[in-house]
Parts: sequence; C-alpha cells; structure tokens
Amino acid sequence: MSILALPHAQPDVILIDWHATLVNTHDAMYHAVDDVLPHLQELGLLERLLTAEQSKTVEDAKLVKYVRDHRRLHPKVVAARKISRTDIFEVLFGDDEDAKRRAHQAFDRAYRQHVGEVTPLEADARLQLTKLRELGIALGLISNRSREFMTLEVDRVEQGGWSDLFDVMVCGDDVARRKPSPDMLLAALEQLGRAPSEACWYLGDSTTDVIAARSAGLTSLFYNGAGWDQAWLDKIFPGTERHPWRPHAVVPDLSALVALARHLRAQGLRVTRHRDQ
Repeated sequence: MSILALPHAQPDVILIDWHATLVNTHDAMYHAVDDVLPHLQELGLLERLLTAEQSKTVEDAKLVKYVRDHRRLHPKVVAARKISRTDIFEVLFGDDEDAKRRAHQAFDRAYRQHVGEVTPLEADARLQLTKLRELGIALGLISNRSREFMTLEVDRVEQGGWSDLFDVMVCGDDVARRKPSPDMLLAALEQLGRAPSEACWYLGDSTTDVIAARSAGLTSLFYNGAGWDQAWLDKIFPGTERHPWRPHAVVPDLSALVALARHLRAQGLRVTRHRDQ
C-alpha cells in the first residue's frame, strides 16, 4: 500500500470527504467532542465503550481507557489534530450502531454552539478541484456532518467560492447510517445516476472512509494529509481477517490526486484508441 500504488480504474466520479480532507474545522469539532464526552453516562453510552480486547490496536485501547476514566480526550490526541470525530466514535464504540447514532446526535447538538471559521487545508485546493472538473470528472462532497452545518460551512469557504465545485452533496442526516456504512456514497451515486464501480473514487482521511468505499464497491483513496508514516498506515490498515479493509492507494495531497486521475485517464484513452485503430 504505497503512495505510488495505482487504482484499477480511471475515474469518472470522485467523491471527497469534507473535514480534514478538504477543509480545517478541527477547533469546532474537538470543542463539540469535548462537550459530548462528559455526558456519556447520562447518554447511556459509558457501559457501551469497547473493552481492551475489542479494540483494534493498543493505541485504540488506551484512548478508550482514557475516555472511560476521564470523560475527555487525552490532551495529546487533541494537540495532534489527526483523528476525526467519526474515527473517535468508531474507536469508542466499534460496531455498536445504536451507540454511534446517539453519539453523533449528541455531537450535532454540541457542534451548533461551535461551528465557525472554515479554511481549506491546502492553499490551492479550489484550483486542484477545478482541474478535476476540467477532466470531465463529476465531483461529490461527502460528510458525516449534518446538512445544517455543511450548508453553512460550504458557504463560508472562500466567501462562497466553492459552491459551484460539486455536483452532489450527501450529509450524515440524509441517510439512515453514517460512515463507515456505504449508505452515503451509494446515495451520492444514485443522485448522479451512476452505478457503484471502481470508476468511482472516494477520497477520505480516515479508516471509516476506507471501509465505506470498499463496502460500496468503489475505489478507495486515503488522503494522508496528516503525514502518517508507512508503519502507522500498516497499523491502522492491517489487512487482517478482523480488519481487512485497506485503501487502493494513498495520496499526500490534492495535486497528487489530480496527477493520479490524469495518469489513469490517459492510460484509458490510449487503450481505447489502440482498440479503435
């Protein structure tokens, strides 16, 4: 699983995660998580935290234990800014869909108090997205965030300058199940009139994004904007029987995504022209 690995199919659709893939909303997100965790007991979630044996990694087990003991994230986790609330809830509750649903609902109530400034993660993000559109690729925006907040945040990026970039947007409260369920990705493709296939790429920064893409039968690209090294990537995507999901490729930034899309599309065009001759 290297940065240079190639997907199996050229893209005609690219769906992209929002937080920590396209934009920075870390402050508001962590404030909202901080508001939720002290209330795990009254939410009926404290006893539904995973045990150490159920955790995927030793690091996950330590995070769960700290939350159980202190009702907050460890300061080092917050300072690192490398894990999303979706992955936090996955680490805490695993496959317990009802527990995650309650946690996401509590998060939404808290996030309303903190939603604020939204800035692109990469200075030339709009340029790179425009390049993808110029290749004839349909773009979709995917987020576990509720539509109420997504509408606000998209409008706030570069003073509304991103509102024309996406052909479809699917939010967490548009479907019955949030990521890592594939429901959001399948809903986006349905709106675009496309069937699930490896010609649809999904780019996201979390393990839940990879699981959602692979479960939907799409090409999964992991956005490594956090700069994880190969040893850590192998740890969070172990490829075991219990945790089999791994991305098809890893990209460090949006320009690499554009280069990958151009390369695959050029290869496809060459194959088509050769067959036609």
